[in-house]
Amino acid sequence: MTKKALFMTLALVALLPALAWGQEQQDSILDQQERRYTMYGVMFYNLENLFDTINTPGVNDIEFTPQGARQWNGTKYWQKQHNMAYAISQMEVKGSPAEGPVIIGVSELENITVLQDLVRQPELKDRRYQIVHHDSPDRRGVDVAFLYNPRFFKVLNVTTQRVNKYLPDDPDFLTRDQLTVTGMLAGEKVSLIVNHWPSRLGGEERSSYLREACGRMARETMDSLLRDDPNQGIIFMGDLNDDPQNKSCSEALGAKREIKECTEPGSCFNPWWNILNKGIGTLGYKGNWNLFDQIIFTDYFLKNYDSKDKPTLTFSRAEVLNRKFLRGDEGDRQGYPLRTYSGGIFVNGYSDHFPTMIYLVKEIK
Repeated sequence: MTKKALFMTLALVALLPALAWGQEQQDSILDQQERRYTMYGVMFYNLENLFDTINTPGVNDIEFTPQGARQWNGTKYWQKQHNMAYAISQMEVKGSPAEGPVIIGVSELENITVLQDLVRQPELKDRRYQIVHHDSPDRRGVDVAFLYNPRFFKVLNVTTQRVNKYLPDDPDFLTRDQLTVTGMLAGEKVSLIVNHWPSRLGGEERSSYLREACGRMARETMDSLLRDDPNQGIIFMGDLNDDPQNKSCSEALGAKREIKECTEPGSCFNPWWNILNKGIGTLGYKGNWNLFDQIIFTDYFLKNYDSKDKPTLTFSRAEVLNRKFLRGDEGDRQGYPLRTYSGGIFVNGYSDHFPTMIYLVKEIK
């Protein structure tokens, strides 16, 4: 072999590792470029007294009738419907195949009729949201419900749970029932639990036992679902009338503050704990924020959290949807949710709660 040929051979051998490395990097770059993801929004919204104008026998709803203290008439009702539909329509989910959230848990609504009116509003009718609703024994007649986009979620099963058996000393207590919906979201089995826990009427500490009982009920419901199928994800949402650090959430439900704490199968992560610590809430007054409107979920949605690959539904982030148009801009309510009534006067607002949303990401195969 000549010296020139030998030199060229050695040079080529030396270049091969570099060529191989370069191809590996290029393949990686192409893989990243070709990898596509989609986003799914799961939202919760307290609709703040979405009542019709009819006095229902056996229900304490006289306040929301034309003869009641709020003089609740057709004009106000339809304006309220328009406002709520507009608010929901503005909650976009970037990177989603759907327009807006695919699932919405709702509370403080009187019956299925007001929900049917809501989803038929011009702002929402093209999304064709379907309804899962259950009449609860609540004294005021308000319920929780579940809206979903049928293009992306298929209902498999619906059950309800009543908290009374968890209140042996108060078995006749009436409140909203818990609604549990199991279905298929993006090809994966997911159960969703919607709640509206008892209020703080009579004081936070004095009424805490009621919400703690609801927390135990929710945890038992999750455990039962996981015994039936441990390979499903569970999302719990609602107006809990408590903050993440309160006993009902942190102990009875057992929702963890940090992802790294979710070490046991079926453990729950509460992303709102740290959000509230930053001074961001869903309702408040005179500088004090609360974050009652929470969406909590099991470790199923965390298994790919630290990975670049998201082959199954994976938690991406959580957000309080405190959009500017939802906020008041006058007086001591400035910056807080622009509600329907203020000081007994109809102000044509939206709700006294901001909605919340979690975003789930999944790789498109």
